[in-house]
Amino acid sequence: MLPRMDSTLSLLCDLIAIDSVNPGLVPGAAGERAISEALAIELRRLGADVELTEIAPGRWNVVGVLTGRAKGRTLMLCGHSDTVGVEGMDAPFTPVVKDGRIYGRGAQDMKGGCASILGAARAIVERGGLERGSLIMAFVADEEYMSIGAEAVAKQWRADGAIITEPTDLMIAVGHKGFQWVEVTTHGRAAHGSRYDEGKDAIVAMAPILNGLRMLEQRFTAAPPHPLLGRPSVHASLISGGRELSTYPDRCTLQLERRTVDGEPDDIALQEVRTFSGDADIRPLFTRAPYLTPGSSELPQLLETAMGGNVRRGAMTYWTDAAILGHAGIPTVIFGPGGEGLHGISEYVRAEEVVACREALVRVANDFA
Repeated sequence: MLPRMDSTLSLLCDLIAIDSVNPGLVPGAAGERAISEALAIELRRLGADVELTEIAPGRWNVVGVLTGRAKGRTLMLCGHSDTVGVEGMDAPFTPVVKDGRIYGRGAQDMKGGCASILGAARAIVERGGLERGSLIMAFVADEEYMSIGAEAVAKQWRADGAIITEPTDLMIAVGHKGFQWVEVTTHGRAAHGSRYDEGKDAIVAMAPILNGLRMLEQRFTAAPPHPLLGRPSVHASLISGGRELSTYPDRCTLQLERRTVDGEPDDIALQEVRTFSGDADIRPLFTRAPYLTPGSSELPQLLETAMGGNVRRGAMTYWTDAAILGHAGIPTVIFGPGGEGLHGISEYVRAEEVVACREALVRVANDFA
């Protein structure tokens, strides 16, 4: 049965009801202001010191801090407040509770994890507060696009460890892949469709590059995978070219994504594409590095203990803000409630996992300090 009266689940429903679609993905979308203000109100109710910061026009972070009665270590709990778009969804901001699941845009990715963080903080306060150390709760903007929110937090705040409550199905994730985006442009010569002696087809010129990507993917499939992160991958994401049916296309543009694993060069996608791109123009668009939690971090073991030992360890295929915090010197793990429908038109989080995540965070926050 779903614990309908549980305060954390009630808060989750309130968060789902707030439109926080990322305007970097959907021009003109609401962004994070309204949800950040709501999160700030909840943090102040707990007695936290709160900073609500506009990190870019219309883009907001909110950070709350609870301080213990004695000195100790600092743990950061972090979640992103933005969501992807809602095209195709009937009522994305109307939370639906059914069969132990809570539906709505962002329910799993990742307002469920944000609710677990706030629920843990509330439980800590209601149980007498932190004996020692401090707890930073960071709710950041823009994870679904450029992660400017996590970058701002990493520049301003220090912690001895961090947990990002992205949906892992309560698996303890000690790493994830990175990605690199590359754009390739082939050039032709525009001419009337009947003038084969004048025209040069830029779209056909892209064929060797597409074939090169196919062969590269086959190579990844045949090679030994990374022991934790699995194998790399590459795919053609977007392609465009041509003017009209009766004109030779003078330009074709392909944007591709290469998922990376630990140990690969920062420009590996450029290196690979150059080997089969001929005279095409190639330029990098954006890159994020993979991440592995340092082996010296105590957080995986603390989470395992908090979950009674009945929990898996592994890595995530998707990229997270853990890489930004981790590469800034904050050992980070990913651990959060799961469900189904990431970025899909029917998204839900399992209610019992939101509650279980909350309780694990309470124990880890006290043990880590």
